[in-house]
Amino acid sequence: MKAGKQECFPEISLPVSLSSREFTENLRGFLRSVTAKRSTLSMKKACIFLALAGTLSACQPNRPDSPEELKAVIEAYFDCISRKDFARMRALTTPDFILFENGKVIDHDGLIDIIKKSPIVKADYSFDNFKINVDNNSGTAVYFNHGEFVTNDSSQLTRDWLESAIFKKVGNEWKLHFAHSTVRK
Repeated sequence: MKAGKQECFPEISLPVSLSSREFTENLRGFLRSVTAKRSTLSMKKACIFLALAGTLSACQPNRPDSPEELKAVIEAYFDCISRKDFARMRALTTPDFILFENGKVIDHDGLIDIIKKSPIVKADYSFDNFKINVDNNSGTAVYFNHGEFVTNDSSQLTRDWLESAIFKKVGNEWKLHFAHSTVRK
């Protein structure tokens, strides 16, 4: 079996693209015909059909989550940076989260220390050009990040970055696991 691909019976090629509604309607129709005939042969067919239907539905691949879920994690994370909500920043990331920025490897504590020492008193981030890939347990994103800042001496700054991120699904939640940021030129 290949990683990321579910194959229950690769030697059997059966259509499994019925929606839940189509499957239910087909099953009801089949059971009505079985009930009407009341033959032993029809009951055997019904049992075989139900067993096969259960097997096929169990083999349906899990649908990956929406890319919008990963985008929401990025947006929430930078909102926490803006508000200096360090507890929520940690909650949005894996315990072993790291950031590559300006040629440095920065962990949670290092990033929090940088933010605390920063002269920035107001930060607004906006994002565009998202390209997101997501499967059942991991995802990646590349995007542009634009920041507008006000410092403690009322100076205004803007920065643009090229960024990428890796996500892991922990339980039922998406967490930011790794980020890489470089100044856009």
